[in-house]
Amino acid sequence: MIRLTWVQPEDLVGHELRQAAEDGRDVREIAARWRAAGGHDAPPRAGASEPGALRLRPLAERLLDELAAIPSPLDEPTDLDAIIAATPAWPAGRPLASPGSPSPAPAASPLTGSPSGAGVDPARLLGAWEGRAAGCVLGKPVEKIPREGVREIAQATGNWPIRGWFTARGLPAEVAARWPWNRRSAVNSLAENIDGVPEDDDLNYPLLALTVLERHGRGFTTDDVAKLWLDELPAGRTFTAERVAYRNLLSGVEPPETATHRNPFREWIGALIRTDVYGWVNPGDPATAAEYAWRDARLTHTANGVYGAMFAAALCAQSLVASSVEEVVAAGLSVVPPASRLHDAVRRAAEDAASEPDFERVLDRLHERHAGLHWVHTINNAALVAAALVHGRGDFTASIAGAVAGGWDTDSAGATVGSVAGALNGGVPARWKMRNSLASSLTGFDGIGLDELARRTRELMWA
Repeated sequence: MIRLTWVQPEDLVGHELRQAAEDGRDVREIAARWRAAGGHDAPPRAGASEPGALRLRPLAERLLDELAAIPSPLDEPTDLDAIIAATPAWPAGRPLASPGSPSPAPAASPLTGSPSGAGVDPARLLGAWEGRAAGCVLGKPVEKIPREGVREIAQATGNWPIRGWFTARGLPAEVAARWPWNRRSAVNSLAENIDGVPEDDDLNYPLLALTVLERHGRGFTTDDVAKLWLDELPAGRTFTAERVAYRNLLSGVEPPETATHRNPFREWIGALIRTDVYGWVNPGDPATAAEYAWRDARLTHTANGVYGAMFAAALCAQSLVASSVEEVVAAGLSVVPPASRLHDAVRRAAEDAASEPDFERVLDRLHERHAGLHWVHTINNAALVAAALVHGRGDFTASIAGAVAGGWDTDSAGATVGSVAGALNGGVPARWKMRNSLASSLTGFDGIGLDELARRTRELMWA
């Protein structure tokens, strides 16, 4: 029997109950009915339950629809106009194109006063691509391993604090048994077997963003993103909210309902990892970067899931022109509603990182504060991204090491932090460079060099 992860109704109810607890809905009566029937809570890490849960599917489908009908009392809008209205410090940006219409001419950067892209050092854009790849690959073999396991592995191999790739060489058998590597990643992301940049969803999604801009220009729509996925993205390369939205598209559900129909993962990290390119093509313009990210994110996410995507795009837009991580994080927060849970989490994380010399203590606070969130939720990982950047103070190695040491979505947090730190530094240290060839199952991208991706991204700054 095939137990496809992340989409079976009986696997989703527990996650939707957890989501309801996070967004303030009272679902105690529904939860009691589910548990009385033998339903389970959300598993902490797995994406599918045991095969016997199939008997609960009819009930699960009914309960998911009942849960969707209960509104959240929180003031966390998903509509773009409402997001902007809820964000008093929303930055100036280029005039917004109506979806599907020709794009306005490149506007002056709010920071430099020059057309978007003018004066951006090409080395910073290449550094952003290199940094994203390095941070992702560092985190790949320890994805799904909690914080204590990441540290024990690093310590056992003489790599603590983390200063290089993870390795199985010298790892005691008992440690390896206690904390097994991510089985799909250990074959191509350890120091002894890295040969070029291996495929990863954290790298495929930026390629898709690049493609949608190349094919449709700055006036691209959410529908354009959806059609591109169906044309180019293998369903098996999607996870959590993206897999649910993919299923919804194939079932005839139209965007943005694809983000809400039986999708308990709509505030998880999937949208945050997709939006770096929207920032890179809008250097110094976090508002426009965030608006592009919104168009992409609403296919799969709502509320804080969308804010995370906008936050990441704004970080990346500012990272190409900024002189400090504080400036970058401030730009990220400038496009997030101040009353939202994500804004509060990121602000507090940045404050902790700025005031506490010991990053382990910063991580202690983050884990205590966000103990109830799944390890791939947007809020805790966005907070970790901000903390790693601020505490790293521009040091590339310290920054990506901090993101991975946090023990949540190690490759995703590492990738976003690496993107920003690589851009700020105009490149990455030699120890983090890989053979210039990216593996991908996306058409036309397998074996492409990061330098070629940077060149194509730079061309879009002027589009």
